[in-house]
Amino acid sequence: MARLFGTDGVRGLANRQITPALALELGEAVARYINAHEPAPAHGKLKAIIGRDTRISGQFLEHALAAGIAAAGMDVVRIGVVSTPTVAHLSATEDDVALGVMISASHNAMPDNGIKFFAHGGYKLEDAVEDQIEALLNTDWQRPIGAEVGEIEYNDSHAETSYIEHLVNAVGADLTGLKVVVDCANGAAWKLGPEALREAGVEVVVINASPDGRNINEACGSTHPEQLQAAVVAANADFGVAYDGDADRCLAVDHLGNLIDGDKIMGALAVDLQKRGQLEKDTLVVTVMSNLGLLLAMEEKGIKTVQTGVGDRYVLEAMREAGYTLGGEQSGHTIFAHHATTGDGVLTSLLIARMVKESGKTLAELTDFVKRLPQTLINVSGVDKNRADTDEALLLAVAETKQRLGNSGRVLLRPSGTEPLVRVMVEAATQEAADTEAKALAGVVKERLGY
Repeated sequence: MARLFGTDGVRGLANRQITPALALELGEAVARYINAHEPAPAHGKLKAIIGRDTRISGQFLEHALAAGIAAAGMDVVRIGVVSTPTVAHLSATEDDVALGVMISASHNAMPDNGIKFFAHGGYKLEDAVEDQIEALLNTDWQRPIGAEVGEIEYNDSHAETSYIEHLVNAVGADLTGLKVVVDCANGAAWKLGPEALREAGVEVVVINASPDGRNINEACGSTHPEQLQAAVVAANADFGVAYDGDADRCLAVDHLGNLIDGDKIMGALAVDLQKRGQLEKDTLVVTVMSNLGLLLAMEEKGIKTVQTGVGDRYVLEAMREAGYTLGGEQSGHTIFAHHATTGDGVLTSLLIARMVKESGKTLAELTDFVKRLPQTLINVSGVDKNRADTDEALLLAVAETKQRLGNSGRVLLRPSGTEPLVRVMVEAATQEAADTEAKALAGVVKERLGY
């Protein structure tokens, strides 16, 4: 049976895979686990906070989760529409919060939704803990009764304001004089992102900040940067940033309208932090999806790279284990260990702004040294992703592709941890070679794993 939790919580089509019944059961199971492993407070009960992005399905899932958690004996505070990093931050900094819950499908389309949990301390639950929670689903247990059940309240009075204060203090610079376009993806940071930048002194031009519950990520945000590219040029801005639905990732656009992906952002920020003496062990942590060009650029700058599996949680695990301070993903998750316990799009945009302001250079100039190798990424849907690592004919095709590319390229084939598809990524000396090899390998995936 397939594992319920993926690389970023539980995710799927809302009201099909992610139902109120599942949310209720997950709420009960996670509260049972937390109650069994966290010391009880001297007075009252352990407390959970629940945040969500702007999807309409988040409303019924929020109520179902709150009901399940309270039924298992934890108090619940619903904090409304907030970014994922806000939930992580509050879980890390508020002493009475034993569990943080975020309802979001991140960059996925509006019909999807998801649930992810943060332990006290602000870190996502480890795989082994998620497995223990999954094992508790639908099992018999002694339910609390009477005064032992939890209470539920709604309180959004300080979550966002306290987080903006944290972000501005983390950057610690006056950014007056910069003009930045912000694409909020009609998502969780539709107010937070622009307000944090304004508090730091930035002149902000805002697009896609009118969420209606249905338009999150719709032709906007980090997965669709075309609007942002045009808006930056039209506004004569210094640069632009695009968040995803829950604002844990950020991509950028330079003043000429060119897209600056997560690899280029990480590369430039690694050099910036190194100059500040804040890049621990002169090391940047990336995933296997990062372009080979980033690794080569870091080597030229005297910065080491460590590679992990795909998912910002695995980047963070490597960072915590060795004490590294910067890591992230090509998709725009960037983690700054000094200030955050998860990828944070708004913090990333502020640190980009500080780098541009204090260097006196354009974002294009600051990122130009990262030369991307031609890369093709194909998402193959309608396949059994669970057989991607075991089908012998497919593994042989991957080996043959690697042999043809030799040292001039790279192949990565992996099942998505958040969507029902297999990703085929090929890097090569030319775009034509990358396209040809990726299409051929995607055809084998479809043929061998198709339903």
